[in-house]
Amino acid sequence: MTIRLPVVLTLCSAMALAACTDPARLNPDSNYTQQGAVTGGILGAATGLAVGGSNAAKNALVGAAVGAGAGALLGNQLDKQAEDLRQSIGNQNIIINRQGDVLVVTMPQDILFEVDSAVVSGSLQGDLAALASNLNQYPDTNAEIIGHTDNTGDAAHNQDLSERRALSVSQVLTANGVAAYRLSATGRGEDAPVASNLTDEGRALNRRVDILIRPTGA
Repeated sequence: MTIRLPVVLTLCSAMALAACTDPARLNPDSNYTQQGAVTGGILGAATGLAVGGSNAAKNALVGAAVGAGAGALLGNQLDKQAEDLRQSIGNQNIIINRQGDVLVVTMPQDILFEVDSAVVSGSLQGDLAALASNLNQYPDTNAEIIGHTDNTGDAAHNQDLSERRALSVSQVLTANGVAAYRLSATGRGEDAPVASNLTDEGRALNRRVDILIRPTGA
């Protein structure tokens, strides 16, 4: 059976549209395995087409199948890591969200730090130790720690505070055995709010540390 190239391109285009869906619009019950399979299929098909030649269409389909399998395998691992993390962290104030191929662990700064302090609260040491254990259990991942503040006070001070707080969280993770090369710590200050700074509730949501866990190479 002859497979025409336009058919393959149409299939790849449909897969690309599915993969580019805004994560915020995805069904919350969807999982990384499905998303990884779609993304892997697209990359595999593109690789097959790039090979070219008289068998370009066949190569694209083979590449799509191989890529989808690899993407599904990666997605399954992320699903499992997210579930393990939820079971090991008992603090209901800590939120674990799935956004594409990233696990986002959000820790409100009000439970992590005292006001204007970058010293991690003793009550959160256990949860950070559990996070470190999870990262060590899944060594093919890296974590980006990002500090955020609300817009109260001086912007330069908020930026500095967010950086120091992110570094403090990173240091707790390394103290619990996570290799330093797997971690990065940055501060965004008041530049990336997730809620309005016009209310106490909104400012509380904006004061946070986000830990973005990604598969190596993602």
